[in-house]
Amino acid sequence: MPTTSAPAASGRLLALLSLLQARRDWPGPVLRERLGVSERTLRRDVDRLRELGYPVRAVRGPDGGYRLDAGSRLPPLLFDDEQAVALAVALRAAVVSGAAVGEAAVRALATLGQVLPARLRGRVEGFEATVVARADAPADPQVLLAISAAVRAREELRFDHGTPDDQPRPPRQVQPHALVARAGRWYLVAWDPGRGDWRAFRADRIRLRTPNGPRFVPREVPGGDAGAWLSARLRGSAGPDAWPCRGEVLLDLPAAEVVPFVGDGTVEPAGEDRCRVRLGSWSWTGLAASLARFDADVEVVGPPELRDVFATLAARAARAAGG
Repeated sequence: MPTTSAPAASGRLLALLSLLQARRDWPGPVLRERLGVSERTLRRDVDRLRELGYPVRAVRGPDGGYRLDAGSRLPPLLFDDEQAVALAVALRAAVVSGAAVGEAAVRALATLGQVLPARLRGRVEGFEATVVARADAPADPQVLLAISAAVRAREELRFDHGTPDDQPRPPRQVQPHALVARAGRWYLVAWDPGRGDWRAFRADRIRLRTPNGPRFVPREVPGGDAGAWLSARLRGSAGPDAWPCRGEVLLDLPAAEVVPFVGDGTVEPAGEDRCRVRLGSWSWTGLAASLARFDADVEVVGPPELRDVFATLAARAARAAGG
């Protein structure tokens, strides 16, 4: 006569798998205590996991134990709520990131969506974001989901926004329009009624307040593209997605040696050991300094502002050298 029902045994297997995924090594006595089973039952459950494709290895030692190793194929995995939310956020960002994983990410999202609990499915399915470049700042996935939900629901957001020096600031209440990943960080693009202007807020500095504010009628982001607006704002431009200061020069270097270091600039060969470079920056001084780092002769094609700042920097360098 069986002493354990099939549902109970299945639940115990899942509990064992969850524990093995949580840390590298588990002493046998600790596992038995956590699961409330005998040594024989534990060995039998480990054997069942191995039959399902999980590479559980016995660890020798005074107490003996088990370890979940990497295998030759990917077995089913278990995720807690926070891990599932983080995975969904990452996959949705990957779909629009421009990386060559878009189709695979869509299929992975579909697979994840089929098994997500109802309490999580609505939150992650509503996550929307614009990815201009990869984002790697540690923004809280729960904050990103809440911002995306407010954008979709057209509800004002109330939050505290930290500063680099942790100086206190009054709470903000804005109308969220987009969530954008740019230059390694997540940003909220929003209309600020109190200031009558568009603002960008770093998501990793946002501490949300509840509840949200009233609903609002969305506006059109300047230029119609939140990603382009944010790129321009981060470059110091109040206009289109372009650097406020752009110049053109001839560099006495082969184009191949310059291309890897010009970012969003352009490089054209102008001879065997010369190239034409068009580059932008937030200031004329910054642009001249960026070009001077190539350690090669520079001929300014234009505009006059770039030529003038080179003259200023040359005089400054001469004074620094004692000339």
